[in-house]
Amino acid sequence: MRLQETLQQSLRSEIEKHQKQNSYTLLKLSELSGINQGHLSDIIRNNRPMTIGQLDALAKTFGKPPGWLYELYTEECFVNERVSRPRVIPYLIRCAEIGLHDCIQQTVSRLLEHRKNVDILFSVAEQLFESGKHKESVPFYNLVIENEKDCHTDRFAISQYRLFRALQGIDAEENWKAVIRFEPYRNRLPESYQLDGLLHLRKACFMLQKWKEVEKYADELRALAMRVYQEELRKRKSGKPFEPLKTERHLVVYYGQGFLAKGVALQMQGLYEEAKKYIQGYADLDWFELLDDVGRREVERFKLWAKANLYTCDLLLGQTHILDEYLDFLEKNPDELRAGLLTVMEAACKYDIDIDHVLERYSKEMRRFCEHQDQVNITRFINFCYYKAEYELKKGRINQALKEILCCLNLADRLKDHQAFKRCAALFWELRHHATEQHERVYHKLLRRLSE
Repeated sequence: MRLQETLQQSLRSEIEKHQKQNSYTLLKLSELSGINQGHLSDIIRNNRPMTIGQLDALAKTFGKPPGWLYELYTEECFVNERVSRPRVIPYLIRCAEIGLHDCIQQTVSRLLEHRKNVDILFSVAEQLFESGKHKESVPFYNLVIENEKDCHTDRFAISQYRLFRALQGIDAEENWKAVIRFEPYRNRLPESYQLDGLLHLRKACFMLQKWKEVEKYADELRALAMRVYQEELRKRKSGKPFEPLKTERHLVVYYGQGFLAKGVALQMQGLYEEAKKYIQGYADLDWFELLDDVGRREVERFKLWAKANLYTCDLLLGQTHILDEYLDFLEKNPDELRAGLLTVMEAACKYDIDIDHVLERYSKEMRRFCEHQDQVNITRFINFCYYKAEYELKKGRINQALKEILCCLNLADRLKDHQAFKRCAALFWELRHHATEQHERVYHKLLRRLSE
């Protein structure tokens, strides 16, 4: 208790010291900081606890950096050894935002003297996550998982889900570890979170090109979305007041994505006829009864994707006569261009189609492929470069093929996609006798980087 009073007094002494150094009256300090004069007087006299927002306002007034006196603020969060949620939660959030890990550790140690305070750590993590600060939320979700007594609580399962989401990046190995860690808890989540959990598991496995897993989660997503849809429909038709299920996306998205993901996974395994059956499942969702303006826009997007994916399957089945029609479709729908050019390149390799005119037509767009830094487009670009290397080889343009292979190797290394790296390295090895000294230098540099 005496230490607490000393630290609180030290905090206020520092504020008073800077007030005197700047020759600010209480009225002037109140005007500059925006803190009510009466409140400010009570704070300085230690008759009123201070919020972290008020301390930040004083720091700004005195020209101090963010986090000024934070190491002395912890005691404001504990009054007579009782924790103050309204002060400790904003304090921990601010510490996380500006990276004051020592202050976090000091406060968390005191909180965890009583396990009931795990709920406070969960609230901090949730607020950070929902404000887009996913990286900063990770330590707090880990603390919840480590200190939650009952692993069957919603709080525990939601923490596992949020952690999975927060850890998704461009490192394929880390993404897969996150999938493995979260996967056993997906069915323990509340129903609204289950839909989102399956949607993001599907996305993560798509990036990792684990098609059987994509199929599994797509099947689960489709079944769960239909179950939820039927229940929401029943509640609406009952005529009784009800609270709609809250989800990140419109309900039609989960249902449609269940079909779309299944179809894409089959397509990527070369099962084009089977994939076309699932495309029909999202080609026309106008029958969905719970559509608002957002839902209707989503239905239109699914119609577009269905048309694009039907073109993809038909072209890869060898219907090369539709190429010009497909290119016209891509011209009218430029958002589909990156995925479409990959399909065209794959079909060209598979069926010996001459697409030099296509490469020339879209040369500017293809040069911009490397500008995209998200995992979806990097993965797409890896596959594009690989097929383009094969195409250039068939055309006898070996130097250009080697250039594409090295680009592919570099991208695979960035993603830590070892399967793609090995595939490209094997192709380079076959062509090594045609490689220039420059090609060899770049290749060995990539190999050394991989082994670091």
